[in-house]
Amino acid sequence: MIKHIVMWNLKEEAAGGTAAENGAKVKEMIEALNGKIAELKHVEVSVDVFEATQKWDMVLYSEFDSKEDLQTYAVHPLHQECVAFIKQVVTSRDAIDYVI
Repeated sequence: MIKHIVMWNLKEEAAGGTAAENGAKVKEMIEALNGKIAELKHVEVSVDVFEATQKWDMVLYSEFDSKEDLQTYAVHPLHQECVAFIKQVVTSRDAIDYVI
């Protein structure tokens, strides 16, 4: 199983919304992918991040059966719609993928 974790910092204002509004929209968009992309086994997003060694505004946690499934998800058109919006509203991003 593959675990995929992404952290973002949001711009104060972007794409016509505040950081809080855009964070809520990103959460809604990504969580709406549940059941729409077969390779995505589980996903959750939080805009209530605390106790991080570096400040992050949002975090995503997701699960996949294999590295290939993660790669398929990464290029899936529905995921790419989310990516296009996210790129407009974030200032920084970090991610980690690992096998269990």
